[in-house]
Amino acid sequence: MNKKFIVAIDEGTSSVRVSLYDVLKNKFTLSRRETITQYYPQPGWVEHDAEEIFQKTKMCLDDILSEIDESLVFGIGITNQRETTVCWNKKTQKPLQKAIVWQCRRTADYVSKNLTGSVAEKIHKTTGLLPDSYFSATKINWILTHNKKAPALLKSNNLCFGTIDSFLTFRLTGGKSFVTDITNASRTMLMNLKTGLWDDELLSLFGIPKSVLPQIVENDKIVGYYNFKGTDIPIAGIIGDQQSSLFGQTCFECGDIKATYGTGSFVLQNIGNKILYSKNKLITTVAWKLENQKTFYAIEGSVFNCGSAINWLKNVGIIKSPSDCDNMAETGEITKGVFFIPAFTGLGAPYWNPNAKAILCGITPGVSKNQIARAVLEGIAFRVCDVLNVIYKDTNLSFNTIKVDGGVSRSNYAMQFESNLIQKNIDISKESESTSLGAVFMCGLATKAFNSLEEIKKVYQKSKTFKPKMALSDAENLYDEYKKIIKKAF
Repeated sequence: MNKKFIVAIDEGTSSVRVSLYDVLKNKFTLSRRETITQYYPQPGWVEHDAEEIFQKTKMCLDDILSEIDESLVFGIGITNQRETTVCWNKKTQKPLQKAIVWQCRRTADYVSKNLTGSVAEKIHKTTGLLPDSYFSATKINWILTHNKKAPALLKSNNLCFGTIDSFLTFRLTGGKSFVTDITNASRTMLMNLKTGLWDDELLSLFGIPKSVLPQIVENDKIVGYYNFKGTDIPIAGIIGDQQSSLFGQTCFECGDIKATYGTGSFVLQNIGNKILYSKNKLITTVAWKLENQKTFYAIEGSVFNCGSAINWLKNVGIIKSPSDCDNMAETGEITKGVFFIPAFTGLGAPYWNPNAKAILCGITPGVSKNQIARAVLEGIAFRVCDVLNVIYKDTNLSFNTIKVDGGVSRSNYAMQFESNLIQKNIDISKESESTSLGAVFMCGLATKAFNSLEEIKKVYQKSKTFKPKMALSDAENLYDEYKKIIKKAF
């Protein structure tokens, strides 16, 4: 019987989504989603219950598989929130404590006291990352230091650490597979970018035994099997969420670039097979590694607030739904010097000001709700433009088109304004779930549902293209006005 389906698990920060992709129809046909509980035990601390994540993932997965003939499934691909750290008992498969989420700042003091100067330089050169509590290494160190159950489990060789992909794979295979893929490993601050292996010097620096860490594997590798009603379904194609979006957007060539407009915005550019270190405080990370091929790398910049700025408009009563924002922006009222800087949780690249706060300025008695909504959409575009400009300074790789996805990419006004600012074309993906699509494509390569990247490129479809409609001089003047606001405020 010919197989026809691929299942994608997308375990995000706020929810887990499992989707069914029909290879013959080139589209998702079924989807199940469950919300993940957020825990905030102390100011700045963020946690998830890893057991809840597994149980909800399994529930969604089983629901999807129950709708079809499981023997028709090529495999299961996994993409996930990166950096979030889980520790568990190898024997019982149960977590020791709640997972420490990527957003958690509990180790910020540790970073500021211990990861400076030559140590920071060593970390950057080895991993491509900037020392920060964002990454997994300090989270693992914290658990080893504070969890009272850890020493005994370590002594008996029953202590496991991993990112969400590793924990899910371990549980779905009944403890048979203890692995992580190279993209998630590159976000731990423990992997050597050049070798693709755990770095002994960094393990020593953070006091982490190599024995507690999973094996690092390529992205297009079958790593185990999930048994559903007696049928063993391959688990293959594990990849971190933003790299998965880059792959799902078919950014396979050096210079290809994508921007995801979600809660935050993540911009990644494929920089090819050579490591390039950012001079502007961006991150160098693994894009992906396919079996028997060289590793591809990416430069990454982040905007902390994107869709969350739209949510703010809703919270304060300016809009009732995200679609209102676009309708109001299209009224034709110019912003008249009204600017919005989306910095609810600080400013990311290239400013790196964690203490920055959002700013709405240029308000006069005549300013309307429409103009404020418009300024928010423009503010998001300005911040992404900041990151794109810095990426170009780092890589000097030219590009004519940016592929975008995510909720805010459905705003015609925001995308046209972005195109005007950067004077480039913007392609909107027809498939809004590009992150899940990346896991599908990677799983498809591993299981031979797809035979090559060229074949995958033919599958990718865009829904529309935005082209610049503003003169270059006008775009430059507008961006200069915005930069003046940034300079005065921060």
